[in-house]
Amino acid sequence: MSQHEMLTWLEQNTGKTYRNFINGEWVDSSSGKTAPLYHVARKDQLLGHFPDSTEQDVNAAVEAAHEAFKTWSKLPAPDRSAILMKFADLLERDIDQLAYMLSAEQGKTLAESRGEVGRAVKETRFAAGDAFRIDGETLPSERANVWNSTIRYPIGVIAAIAPWNFPIVTPVRKIAPALAYGCTVVFKPASNTPWATIKLVELFAEAGVPKGVVNLVIGSGSRVGDPLVKHPLVKGISFTGSTKQGLAINEIAAKRLVRTQLELGGKNPAVVLGYSDLEYAAKQIVSAAFTCSGQRCTAISRVIVLKDQAEALTEALVKEIKHIKVGPAWEPGVNMGPLVNTNHLESVQEYIKIGKEEGARLLTGGEVLSEGEFASGSYMTPALFDQVTPDMRIAKEEIFGPVLSVIAVENEQEAFEVANSVAYGLAAAVFTENLSSAYRFAEQIESGMVHVNHGTASAAHMPFGGVKQSGFGAYSIGSTNKDFFTEMKVVYFQF
Repeated sequence: MSQHEMLTWLEQNTGKTYRNFINGEWVDSSSGKTAPLYHVARKDQLLGHFPDSTEQDVNAAVEAAHEAFKTWSKLPAPDRSAILMKFADLLERDIDQLAYMLSAEQGKTLAESRGEVGRAVKETRFAAGDAFRIDGETLPSERANVWNSTIRYPIGVIAAIAPWNFPIVTPVRKIAPALAYGCTVVFKPASNTPWATIKLVELFAEAGVPKGVVNLVIGSGSRVGDPLVKHPLVKGISFTGSTKQGLAINEIAAKRLVRTQLELGGKNPAVVLGYSDLEYAAKQIVSAAFTCSGQRCTAISRVIVLKDQAEALTEALVKEIKHIKVGPAWEPGVNMGPLVNTNHLESVQEYIKIGKEEGARLLTGGEVLSEGEFASGSYMTPALFDQVTPDMRIAKEEIFGPVLSVIAVENEQEAFEVANSVAYGLAAAVFTENLSSAYRFAEQIESGMVHVNHGTASAAHMPFGGVKQSGFGAYSIGSTNKDFFTEMKVVYFQF
C-alpha cells in the first residue's frame, strides 16, 4: 500500500452519509440528525456524516436482536461457525480498504491498521471454533439410576460498546464470540471512530448473518450508550473503555443483575532485573509503549529498573525512541501517527506539564508538532521521563498517550511493590535471566496478564483481561468467554 493508493481511495470514498443497521436494514436515525467525521491527519477532509441516534433507535435495535435470538440461538453450532469463518475470509479480502478507513478515522499507521485487521481475522477464526466448544460435564450421581450433567446455553441480547483506539478488533472481539455462542448483538461504536464499523457490519451481512442478529446504532454515550445498558432485554454488557465509564456501567447493570464483561484502564509496568541485553529490552519496551501512539490499555507506561542499570537502560530507551518517526499514516517510514484529536492531545500535554512540576526530568520528546503537514493533525513526539518516583501522578494515573516514565529502585522486592502500587492491574512485563525472579514476579504481580522477557503483546486464543481497576467479569478471547456469553443449567435425569 502506497501513499498514493490510500489517498486516492479516500478521495473516491469519503463524504457519504451513513445510517444505522437495524434488523437487517440500513435506516436513518429517529432524530434525523447526523454528525460529521473528519480525517484525523487531514482535518479538512470530511470522511462522512454519521447518525446522531436516540433511545428510540436503541429500542428498535434491541427488540430486533431479541426477536432474532429466538432463531439464531437454535441454529446448529457448525452453521454459526461457518458464517464466522466466511466473515474472517471477507476481512482478509478487504484488508486494504479496512486499513485505509481505520487509519483515516483513528490515525494509526497503515502497518498497524493492517495488523489490527489481521488480529481480528485470527480472533474470528478462534471464535468460530468456540461454537464447537460449548461443553458441559457429566458427573457421577449420589443416587442410583440418576444421570447428572451440566449444559450451557446463550444468555440472549448482548450490548457491545467499543472504544476509539481499536475500532476493528475490539468490535470483532465482542461480536464474533457472541455469535459463536448463539447470542445476538446491538453494537455501539465510539463516536470518534464509527466509519470502519460500517464496513464490518456490511461484511457480517455478506457472510450470511441473518437479519437482527447484528445491529449497529451510532451516537453519543448519553443518548445511545445509557439506554442500551439500561434496556430490560439486554442480558449482557461487553464494554471496553475508561475505568470511570466501566464503573458507571457496572453500577447500572448490578441493579438488574445483568452480566458485565469490562476491559478498562491500565498503568502497565515493565520491570527490569539485572537483564544483560538492555538494547533488546529497550526495543520491546518502546514498541509496547508507543504503538498506537500510546493510546492503548496494554501500553507500557512505567519502567521499573534496579538503580545499577537505570542509567544504561535509560540511554538505550532514548536511543530507541529516536528511531520513532512521527507523521501521517500513509507516509513511508512513519511508525507513530497523530493522537486521536486535539482534546486528547491537550490532556496528554497537561501530564507532560504535571511531570515537570512534580520534579521528573523530561529526557526526550513531549513537544507538540504543528508546522507544515503536522498542522492538520494532533501530533506530538514520544516522551520519556526519568527521576520519577512512585507517588508522582505521572507514575500512578493513566495518561493514555506516548509518555513513558523510568522509576529506579533498590532491589527486586521494592520493584514488585512499586509495580503493584497503582490502582490498575492489566498487563505487566519483566525482563530477567533469573528463573526464580521470573516466577516470583508472575506470582506476586497484581495483573491479569504477565509477560516474561517481551512487551505486552497478547495472543488471539488466550484469555485477555485485568484485575483491580483494569477489568471485571469474564476475560475476553480464549476459553473464558463462555463464562460471559453462556449460562449454566444443571440437569438431573432419573431413569
